[in-house]
Amino acid sequence: MNNYYVVDKSLLPEAFSRVIEARKLLNNGEVKNVSDAVKKVGISRASYYKYKDFVYEAENNRQRKAVISFLLNHKSGILSEVLNGISKTDANILTINQNIPINNMANVVISLDINHMNISVEAMMDKIRQIKDTSKVRLITIE
Repeated sequence: MNNYYVVDKSLLPEAFSRVIEARKLLNNGEVKNVSDAVKKVGISRASYYKYKDFVYEAENNRQRKAVISFLLNHKSGILSEVLNGISKTDANILTINQNIPINNMANVVISLDINHMNISVEAMMDKIRQIKDTSKVRLITIE
Protein backbone atom coordinates (compact mmCIF):
# COMPACT_ATOMS: atom_id res chain seq x y z
CA MET A 1 0.00 0.00 0.00
CA ASN A 2 1.38 3.40 -0.99
CA ASN A 3 1.13 6.00 1.78
CA TYR A 4 2.11 8.98 -0.35
CA TYR A 5 0.14 11.32 -2.57
CA VAL A 6 1.17 14.16 -4.83
CA VAL A 7 -1.25 16.99 -4.12
CA ASP A 8 -1.35 20.58 -5.33
CA LYS A 9 -0.30 22.72 -2.37
CA SER A 10 -3.33 24.98 -2.84
CA LEU A 11 -5.44 22.14 -1.41
CA LEU A 12 -3.36 21.74 1.75
CA PRO A 13 -3.27 23.73 4.98
CA GLU A 14 -0.82 26.63 4.83
CA ALA A 15 1.01 25.14 7.83
CA PHE A 16 2.47 22.44 5.56
CA SER A 17 4.17 25.02 3.32
CA ARG A 18 5.42 26.91 6.34
CA VAL A 19 6.93 23.75 7.84
CA ILE A 20 8.82 23.23 4.59
CA GLU A 21 9.97 26.87 4.67
CA ALA A 22 11.14 26.48 8.27
CA ARG A 23 13.06 23.31 7.38
CA LYS A 24 14.76 25.14 4.49
CA LEU A 25 15.78 28.00 6.80
CA LEU A 26 17.31 25.51 9.22
CA ASN A 27 19.05 23.49 6.49
CA ASN A 28 20.47 26.60 4.83
CA GLY A 29 21.75 27.95 8.13
CA GLU A 30 19.67 31.12 7.82
CA VAL A 31 18.41 30.57 11.37
CA LYS A 32 20.12 28.94 14.33
CA ASN A 33 17.30 26.87 15.79
CA VAL A 34 13.71 25.71 15.41
CA SER A 35 12.38 28.57 17.55
CA ASP A 36 13.88 31.15 15.19
CA ALA A 37 12.64 29.28 12.12
CA VAL A 38 9.03 28.99 13.26
CA LYS A 39 8.93 32.66 14.33
CA LYS A 40 10.20 33.70 10.92
CA VAL A 41 7.60 31.66 9.00
CA GLY A 42 4.74 32.29 11.43
CA ILE A 43 3.85 28.88 12.83
CA SER A 44 4.01 27.30 16.26
CA ARG A 45 6.74 24.91 17.35
CA ALA A 46 4.00 22.31 17.88
CA SER A 47 2.95 22.58 14.22
CA TYR A 48 6.54 22.28 13.08
CA TYR A 49 7.22 19.16 15.14
CA LYS A 50 3.86 17.62 14.23
CA TYR A 51 4.48 17.79 10.47
CA LYS A 52 8.26 18.05 9.98
CA ASP A 53 8.76 14.34 9.27
CA PHE A 54 5.71 14.03 7.03
CA VAL A 55 5.64 16.91 4.53
CA TYR A 56 8.14 17.34 1.72
CA GLU A 57 8.33 19.48 -1.33
CA ALA A 58 8.20 17.58 -4.61
CA GLU A 59 10.57 18.94 -7.20
CA ASN A 60 10.24 18.48 -10.92
CA ASN A 61 13.91 17.79 -11.49
CA ARG A 62 15.05 14.28 -12.33
CA GLN A 63 17.52 13.90 -9.47
CA ARG A 64 15.42 12.39 -6.72
CA LYS A 65 17.01 11.45 -3.43
CA ALA A 66 15.80 9.90 -0.20
CA VAL A 67 17.31 9.35 3.23
CA ILE A 68 16.13 6.41 5.34
CA SER A 69 17.10 5.26 8.81
CA PHE A 70 16.64 2.04 10.73
CA LEU A 71 18.03 -0.04 13.57
CA LEU A 72 19.85 -3.33 13.09
CA ASN A 73 20.50 -6.03 15.62
CA HIS A 74 24.23 -6.58 16.01
CA LYS A 75 24.42 -9.78 13.95
CA SER A 76 26.68 -10.62 11.05
CA GLY A 77 25.23 -10.19 7.54
CA ILE A 78 22.14 -8.12 8.33
CA LEU A 79 23.40 -4.87 6.78
CA SER A 80 24.51 -6.83 3.72
CA GLU A 81 21.01 -8.29 3.37
CA VAL A 82 19.48 -4.80 3.58
CA LEU A 83 21.91 -3.43 0.99
CA ASN A 84 21.22 -6.33 -1.36
CA GLY A 85 17.48 -5.69 -1.00
CA ILE A 86 17.94 -2.00 -1.81
CA SER A 87 20.10 -2.89 -4.78
CA LYS A 88 17.30 -5.04 -6.23
CA THR A 89 15.05 -1.95 -6.35
CA ASP A 90 17.51 -0.19 -8.70
CA ALA A 91 18.06 2.56 -6.13
CA ASN A 92 21.63 3.83 -6.07
CA ILE A 93 23.16 3.96 -2.59
CA LEU A 94 24.97 7.27 -2.14
CA THR A 95 26.07 7.11 1.50
CA ILE A 96 25.88 4.69 4.42
CA ASN A 97 26.41 5.76 8.01
CA GLN A 98 26.33 3.03 10.64
CA ASN A 99 26.92 3.88 14.29
CA ILE A 100 28.58 1.46 16.67
CA PRO A 101 26.16 -0.99 18.28
CA ILE A 102 24.85 0.05 21.69
CA ASN A 103 22.75 -2.47 23.59
CA ASN A 104 23.20 -4.79 20.57
CA MET A 105 21.50 -2.30 18.19
CA ALA A 106 23.18 -0.14 15.55
CA ASN A 107 21.58 2.90 13.94
CA VAL A 108 21.99 3.06 10.16
CA VAL A 109 21.27 6.02 7.88
CA ILE A 110 21.37 5.52 4.12
CA SER A 111 21.01 8.16 1.42
CA LEU A 112 19.76 6.98 -1.94
CA ASP A 113 19.36 8.17 -5.49
CA ILE A 114 15.80 6.97 -6.18
CA ASN A 115 15.58 8.27 -9.72
CA HIS A 116 15.42 4.83 -11.34
CA MET A 117 13.72 2.77 -8.63
CA ASN A 118 11.46 0.00 -9.89
CA ILE A 119 9.19 0.18 -6.79
CA SER A 120 8.04 2.98 -4.50
CA VAL A 121 10.13 4.16 -1.56
CA GLU A 122 7.41 2.91 0.80
CA ALA A 123 7.51 -0.56 -0.80
CA MET A 124 11.29 -0.63 -0.41
CA MET A 125 10.96 0.34 3.25
CA ASP A 126 8.38 -2.43 3.73
CA LYS A 127 10.90 -4.91 2.31
CA ILE A 128 13.51 -3.69 4.80
CA ARG A 129 10.98 -4.03 7.63
CA GLN A 130 10.46 -7.67 6.64
CA ILE A 131 14.15 -8.47 7.11
CA LYS A 132 14.64 -10.19 10.43
CA ASP A 133 16.62 -8.12 12.96
CA THR A 134 15.68 -4.72 11.46
CA SER A 135 13.41 -2.27 13.24
CA LYS A 136 12.24 1.35 13.31
CA VAL A 137 12.56 1.78 9.55
CA ARG A 138 11.60 5.32 8.62
CA LEU A 139 11.89 7.88 5.88
CA ILE A 140 13.93 10.87 7.02
CA THR A 141 13.51 12.98 3.90
CA ILE A 142 12.82 12.76 0.19
CA GLU A 143 13.38 15.26 -2.58
